[in-house]
Amino acid sequence: MTQKYAMFQEAYFVTSIDDAARKWAKAYGAGPFFMVRHHHCEEFTYRGTQQEADVSYAFGYLGDRMIQFIEQHDDKPSIYRDMFKPGEEGFHHIAYLVSDFAAERQRWLDLGYELATELYADEVNAAYFDTRSLNGAFTEIHGDPAHILGLFAIWQRTHDQWDGVSSPIIEIEDITYYQRAALLPLK
Repeated sequence: MTQKYAMFQEAYFVTSIDDAARKWAKAYGAGPFFMVRHHHCEEFTYRGTQQEADVSYAFGYLGDRMIQFIEQHDDKPSIYRDMFKPGEEGFHHIAYLVSDFAAERQRWLDLGYELATELYADEVNAAYFDTRSLNGAFTEIHGDPAHILGLFAIWQRTHDQWDGVSSPIIEIEDITYYQRAALLPLK
């Protein structure tokens, strides 16, 4: 029996993550979007090289689906430039979460799909397979450690509570995390 995989994210390559966030917020009520500007990975490969493009990301929700926007700031080879020339935009990849990253990565290799990019950042693995012959896009597998699931839950809760009027853009460093409160003194 084939395992079922729940897609949690759809991603779009755009010329401006800020513009895309504003447009999707106005058109669909998506957001707000958390901006990760000029992201750099601790480990990174692109088609057998360590060449890493300068990219920024925006992450938000539309209902239960995570929406990601990607903006590339240079012309280095990348999985984004594999599909889009400068100035072009469009749908880029789907993603799903996995607990056994190594096994799932091997499954895709065994299926015959090329590992286009693999990375380790923020204490989590991710890999992008070139599945354009299957779905017209790339497929991302993304590890699901507790700290990442917690961050995704914060983003989704923010979407659920968002008024749709305030800014659809939140810088990642401005996220408010849980703040411990001291116990009240004993009487």
